[in-house]
Amino acid sequence: MKFVDYQEPCDANGLNIRETNKPTPANGQVLIKVDAAGLNRLDILQRRGFYPPPPGASTILGVEVAGTITEITENCNGLKIGDEVCALLSGGGYAEYVAADAVSCLPVPKGLDMIQAASLPEALFTVWSNIMDVGHLLEGQSILIHGGASGIGTAAIQLAKCHGATVITTARNEDKCRFCEEIGADLTINYQNQDFVQECLDFTSGKGVNLILDMVGGDYLDRNIKAAAIDGKIILIAAIGGIKATLNILALMQKRILLTGTTLRSREPEFKSQIAKNLLLHVWPLIEAGKIRPVIHEVFPLFQAKNAHLLMESNKHCGKIVLNMAC
Repeated sequence: MKFVDYQEPCDANGLNIRETNKPTPANGQVLIKVDAAGLNRLDILQRRGFYPPPPGASTILGVEVAGTITEITENCNGLKIGDEVCALLSGGGYAEYVAADAVSCLPVPKGLDMIQAASLPEALFTVWSNIMDVGHLLEGQSILIHGGASGIGTAAIQLAKCHGATVITTARNEDKCRFCEEIGADLTINYQNQDFVQECLDFTSGKGVNLILDMVGGDYLDRNIKAAAIDGKIILIAAIGGIKATLNILALMQKRILLTGTTLRSREPEFKSQIAKNLLLHVWPLIEAGKIRPVIHEVFPLFQAKNAHLLMESNKHCGKIVLNMAC
């Protein structure tokens, strides 16, 4: 099979198409003939040598795909050969075939093609597990989503709106702010020339926001505390702005803020299985009803993975970037 190879650490020019054997699925896994694979920021971090795959996972880039099951093993939860699925992976997505845990596979939603389906797993698994399972976002509450024009941001905006929340989001320029408004954000903040803390406080009449989903980290942490409401929650899901921060512990205590961080990739299959069940029950109907839609910025053929990575690194995209295996 063809796959995207690299020798870490490297820049995007180090991505090349190679040939290797198809993976052999273990017990509880299926083999998927991949039609499309979604790009994620962690792919770039892995390529640069900053985010190694979990022990035992494929070293091939890519954590989400859509395709057709061509082989099954025992304990595959009713899946069968020929099923069209999208899947969350620990690695291996930038390839013509990938072995995936059956419990992390979901049917391609009705009305969606493989390109659209490949853009769903990483963002929706991440967003549901954090704003619903951890954040317990309720109707009428407010949420601040940093990086609203990203793949995770676009999913979070739409899911939060479907649950009756007031959505505030940050973005890097006016075009991205308008884009976030178009998909449902109630307030957009251009972080290049606006203070998101003050904007949040003004918009909430000084109360602050109930939940903050942060993929920036760094000096945003202390500012998030200032923007949060009493009994608010701050969830860190990435640290693209830096892994170290200084914070006011007293302010954290006075506001009774819950501060937590998480990663998804290394979690056990049982954990991901429960998220998959919730997505199928609560989110798939919203997708099939058109209330949550995949947001695709651009599609590249597999052999142009370099260009796809360069686009993501430029931060000029809105929504997801996807690799098409058929090209």
